[in-house]
Amino acid sequence: MSDRQLRLAVVALSTIGAGIAAYLTYAHVTGTQLACATGGCETVQHSRYSELAGVPVAALGVAGYVTLAATAAFRSDLVRAAGAACALAGFAFGAYLIYVQVAVIDALCQWCLTSDGVLTLLVPVTVLRLRSTA
Repeated sequence: MSDRQLRLAVVALSTIGAGIAAYLTYAHVTGTQLACATGGCETVQHSRYSELAGVPVAALGVAGYVTLAATAAFRSDLVRAAGAACALAGFAFGAYLIYVQVAVIDALCQWCLTSDGVLTLLVPVTVLRLRSTA
Protein backbone atom coordinates (compact mmCIF):
# COMPACT_ATOMS: atom_id res chain seq x y z
CA MET A 1 0.00 0.00 0.00
CA SER A 2 1.14 3.51 -0.70
CA ASP A 3 1.58 6.07 2.06
CA ARG A 4 -1.42 7.94 0.67
CA GLN A 5 -3.62 4.84 0.97
CA LEU A 6 -2.36 4.18 4.48
CA ARG A 7 -3.03 7.80 5.48
CA LEU A 8 -6.57 7.55 4.11
CA ALA A 9 -7.08 4.31 6.04
CA VAL A 10 -5.86 5.99 9.25
CA VAL A 11 -8.30 8.89 8.72
CA ALA A 12 -11.22 6.59 7.86
CA LEU A 13 -10.67 4.26 10.82
CA SER A 14 -10.00 7.15 13.20
CA THR A 15 -13.21 8.85 12.09
CA ILE A 16 -15.20 5.69 12.81
CA GLY A 17 -13.51 5.28 16.19
CA ALA A 18 -14.02 8.93 17.10
CA GLY A 19 -17.70 8.65 16.21
CA ILE A 20 -18.15 5.65 18.49
CA ALA A 21 -16.19 7.29 21.31
CA ALA A 22 -18.12 10.55 20.90
CA TYR A 23 -21.42 8.66 21.15
CA LEU A 24 -20.23 6.92 24.31
CA THR A 25 -18.98 10.21 25.76
CA TYR A 26 -22.27 11.96 25.00
CA ALA A 27 -24.26 9.15 26.62
CA HIS A 28 -21.98 9.14 29.65
CA VAL A 29 -22.13 12.89 30.21
CA THR A 30 -25.87 13.28 29.57
CA GLY A 31 -27.00 10.01 31.15
CA THR A 32 -28.62 8.97 27.88
CA GLN A 33 -29.33 5.25 27.58
CA LEU A 34 -27.17 3.56 24.95
CA ALA A 35 -28.63 1.55 22.09
CA CYS A 36 -27.28 -1.86 23.06
CA ALA A 37 -27.97 -5.38 21.84
CA THR A 38 -25.78 -7.07 24.46
CA GLY A 39 -27.47 -5.55 27.50
CA GLY A 40 -24.09 -4.87 29.07
CA CYS A 41 -23.46 -1.39 27.74
CA GLU A 42 -25.20 0.39 30.60
CA THR A 43 -23.42 -1.77 33.18
CA VAL A 44 -20.05 -0.93 31.65
CA GLN A 45 -20.96 2.74 31.16
CA HIS A 46 -21.92 3.13 34.83
CA SER A 47 -19.04 1.14 36.29
CA ARG A 48 -16.20 2.78 38.16
CA TYR A 49 -13.97 1.87 35.22
CA SER A 50 -15.84 4.20 32.86
CA GLU A 51 -13.80 7.15 34.14
CA LEU A 52 -10.11 7.74 34.65
CA ALA A 53 -9.24 10.56 37.04
CA GLY A 54 -12.77 11.91 36.60
CA VAL A 55 -12.59 11.93 32.80
CA PRO A 56 -14.83 9.56 30.84
CA VAL A 57 -12.69 6.86 29.24
CA ALA A 58 -14.65 7.42 26.02
CA ALA A 59 -13.53 11.07 25.98
CA LEU A 60 -9.93 9.85 26.14
CA GLY A 61 -10.83 7.67 23.16
CA VAL A 62 -12.08 10.69 21.22
CA ALA A 63 -8.80 12.48 21.94
CA GLY A 64 -6.80 9.44 20.88
CA TYR A 65 -8.70 8.98 17.62
CA VAL A 66 -8.44 12.68 16.77
CA THR A 67 -4.70 12.52 17.46
CA LEU A 68 -4.38 9.47 15.19
CA ALA A 69 -6.29 11.20 12.41
CA ALA A 70 -4.05 14.25 12.76
CA THR A 71 -0.93 12.14 12.29
CA ALA A 72 -2.17 11.24 8.82
CA ALA A 73 -1.71 14.86 7.75
CA PHE A 74 2.06 14.62 8.17
CA ARG A 75 4.71 12.55 6.46
CA SER A 76 7.64 12.90 8.82
CA ASP A 77 9.14 9.82 10.44
CA LEU A 78 8.58 11.30 13.89
CA VAL A 79 4.85 11.84 13.34
CA ARG A 80 4.43 8.39 11.79
CA ALA A 81 6.17 6.91 14.84
CA ALA A 82 3.88 8.93 17.12
CA GLY A 83 0.86 7.58 15.23
CA ALA A 84 2.02 3.99 15.63
CA ALA A 85 2.78 4.57 19.33
CA CYS A 86 -0.65 6.12 19.86
CA ALA A 87 -2.38 3.21 18.13
CA LEU A 88 -0.38 0.66 20.14
CA ALA A 89 -1.10 2.46 23.41
CA GLY A 90 -4.81 2.62 22.56
CA PHE A 91 -4.80 -1.06 21.66
CA ALA A 92 -3.10 -1.99 24.94
CA PHE A 93 -5.53 0.13 26.98
CA GLY A 94 -8.44 -1.38 25.03
CA ALA A 95 -7.16 -4.89 25.81
CA TYR A 96 -7.05 -3.97 29.49
CA LEU A 97 -10.63 -2.66 29.29
CA ILE A 98 -11.80 -5.87 27.61
CA TYR A 99 -10.24 -7.80 30.49
CA VAL A 100 -12.08 -5.54 32.95
CA GLN A 101 -15.38 -6.06 31.13
CA VAL A 102 -14.98 -9.85 31.15
CA ALA A 103 -13.27 -10.54 34.46
CA VAL A 104 -14.36 -7.69 36.73
CA ILE A 105 -17.60 -6.11 35.51
CA ASP A 106 -18.98 -9.31 33.97
CA ALA A 107 -20.66 -7.34 31.17
CA LEU A 108 -19.74 -6.54 27.59
CA CYS A 109 -20.36 -3.26 25.81
CA GLN A 110 -20.78 -3.73 22.06
CA TRP A 111 -19.72 -0.13 21.41
CA CYS A 112 -16.55 -0.56 23.43
CA LEU A 113 -15.74 -3.81 21.66
CA THR A 114 -16.32 -2.18 18.28
CA SER A 115 -13.97 0.63 19.24
CA ASP A 116 -11.41 -1.99 20.27
CA GLY A 117 -11.84 -3.61 16.87
CA VAL A 118 -11.14 -0.29 15.18
CA LEU A 119 -7.97 0.07 17.27
CA THR A 120 -6.99 -3.46 16.30
CA LEU A 121 -7.20 -2.42 12.64
CA LEU A 122 -5.35 0.84 13.26
CA VAL A 123 -2.28 -0.88 14.71
CA PRO A 124 -1.13 -2.65 11.53
CA VAL A 125 -2.06 0.34 9.37
CA THR A 126 0.03 2.74 11.47
CA VAL A 127 2.90 0.26 11.73
CA LEU A 128 2.85 -0.27 7.96
CA ARG A 129 2.84 3.49 7.53
CA LEU A 130 5.82 3.73 9.87
CA ARG A 131 7.68 1.18 7.79
CA SER A 132 6.77 2.74 4.43
CA THR A 133 8.86 5.37 2.74
CA ALA A 134 7.50 8.88 3.21
